[in-house]
Amino acid sequence: MIRLELSTDTVDGAVAADALGVDRIELCSAGALGGLTPGPGLTSAVLARVRTEVHVLIRPRDGGFRYSPSEVDAMITDVRYAIRAGAAGVVIGALTGSGSPDQVVLTELIAAAAGREVTFHRALDACADPVDALEVLAGLGFTRVLTSGGAARAEEGVPTLARLVRVADGRLAVMACGGVRPHNALAIVRATGVGDLHAAPRTAGPVTTAHFGAHAELDVDTAKELLRLCQ
Repeated sequence: MIRLELSTDTVDGAVAADALGVDRIELCSAGALGGLTPGPGLTSAVLARVRTEVHVLIRPRDGGFRYSPSEVDAMITDVRYAIRAGAAGVVIGALTGSGSPDQVVLTELIAAAAGREVTFHRALDACADPVDALEVLAGLGFTRVLTSGGAARAEEGVPTLARLVRVADGRLAVMACGGVRPHNALAIVRATGVGDLHAAPRTAGPVTTAHFGAHAELDVDTAKELLRLCQ
């Protein structure tokens, strides 16, 4: 059995993922930007309506993963809010200027999570050496890492994903992401040995005005097929 995590940035998407029976929901806002920290209203609404464990993405802005002291303070506050609201865990990441995990910042964020699960997000794919980074993250106590193996899509990052799984050796989970869909999910699992898949299938909603484009909702049919393959 492969554990499936679905990412969503709407209440309806989270409710749909919950109804499907996925293993985890990653909650974010601004999915089109790769995901940012959801506001308290969205977080509270989702946590009040789903039974599936929810992991809240903590990312204060788009762009790189080197953060100023004020941004770190905001991230700590967001982690604490998510945990108090009932999140099963948080999804975090921070790098130094040299492209390695920022152990000082990450230690603060992990402490703010108060023993809940912590996932290191795709900042791993921006690390100068993802294998060395994995060793650091394992030592810090991360539950899992989210990665495409440094490629745009998981199926292109198979060699690195397989190496990360070997290096992790069960100390933390390696969760493959990046274009994971029904046509390639099992091939990625077989080629790498990952036990967790992360997907964010979206289907465009209607364009509501001339100035703002279509919003994206969870593609339930694709998610359902992924879940079937994982079981």
